[in-house]
Amino acid sequence: MKSRDQLAPENLMLSDYLCFAVYSANLAFGKAYKPILEELGLTYPQYIAIIALWEEDNQTVSGLGAKLFLESNTLTPMLKKLEAMGYLERQRDPGDERQVRISLTKSGRRLREKALKMNPVETGLAPDEFAKIQTSVVALRNNLIKSVQNGE
Repeated sequence: MKSRDQLAPENLMLSDYLCFAVYSANLAFGKAYKPILEELGLTYPQYIAIIALWEEDNQTVSGLGAKLFLESNTLTPMLKKLEAMGYLERQRDPGDERQVRISLTKSGRRLREKALKMNPVETGLAPDEFAKIQTSVVALRNNLIKSVQNGE
């Protein structure tokens, strides 16, 4: 039996495409996280930005954008919204006025406590399966980024 990678292009079905598997898994994650996000009053991109700030507070906007793979034209409005919600503060870096630093407020830090009390999203994967898939998806992402950079 041929693997899907060996199928002739004209025989490929939508379900044979890795890009569709990743895309549809992302949509499924969105649905799984929906109750948590609604409870927190956040969108998924806002949630991952807050998680990144829980991990490392007082980051530059450019550093956070690189970590989240977001361009500044996407990130800045989101950060302004989170600031208006009272979860973070943006300030010019005193050492380099060109840089803006983002810090969590007390409310932003309290969100973590609230999130940790909520039921986690269940993937149904055993810990070793989870680790393998996460490693593989990160490798896939990095390979795609490299291929785009090499093509420029």
